[in-house]
Amino acid sequence: MYLTVANAPTYCYTGGKPFDAALPTVVFIHGVVNDHSVWVLQSRYLAHHGFNVLAVDLPGHGRSAGEAPASVEAAAEWVAALLDAACVQQAALVGHSWGSLIALQAASQLKERVTHLVLVGTAYPMQVSETLLNEALHDPQQALRRINVFSRSTLAPPPSTLGPGTWVFGASLALGRRIQAGNPGVNLLHRGFMACNQYAHGEAALHALTCPVLVVLGAKDQMTPPRAAHSLIAAAHAAGKALQVVNLPVGHHQMTEAPEATLVAIRDFLRPGTPV
Repeated sequence: MYLTVANAPTYCYTGGKPFDAALPTVVFIHGVVNDHSVWVLQSRYLAHHGFNVLAVDLPGHGRSAGEAPASVEAAAEWVAALLDAACVQQAALVGHSWGSLIALQAASQLKERVTHLVLVGTAYPMQVSETLLNEALHDPQQALRRINVFSRSTLAPPPSTLGPGTWVFGASLALGRRIQAGNPGVNLLHRGFMACNQYAHGEAALHALTCPVLVVLGAKDQMTPPRAAHSLIAAAHAAGKALQVVNLPVGHHQMTEAPEATLVAIRDFLRPGTPV
């Protein structure tokens, strides 16, 4: 469905169910040069099991219009506007990679309006090498291929989101190329990487949280290695936050390389004790 957010049409995938603001709501936020489709299994399952789902295309990405956010802070403000546009008083936020930083910052600002926070493939600081930043600026197609290699624990994973025979690497590369080409006025890859690289408020945001936090990491992740999340995890423990950490034996795109395990971690965090 479409909502008008910040005066621009915004696409939100609802998991194949009608939007019902009376249900507990989960907002899924994608990473750099991705869209709502990276959450297809997780969002659809939750939508058919008692949750209201908004898997968004960020502004300037996929089917959403508007100016692509140039910072984590700007994207977090947009998330607040999204909840207002949807007339949602409270929601859980689930973010992947860049989206995890957006979710973290939004949750710190929205306080009690966020009931749960899930950070998938997260890191802080989320540093991007100068080599990759330069390649994203001058040769984004080569950069897309490079990050898709780095994002995988294997180029031939077992059956995944779309079932046996799915080529996860090729599908993800094609998605990145399509999202990048869909906004010719902006280099989305470079802009997103710069937003990740420049975000400097992660620990302060974590201290401001009022909700429980789930961190889902990939043991073989080369884009955001598990060690890169240690500062956030340590800060959460030091601040006495309600924190869970799940480690999966995959790479950076946990949602497609380990879709069922990622779903179970999110589902059990949002609603403990839910039967399969």
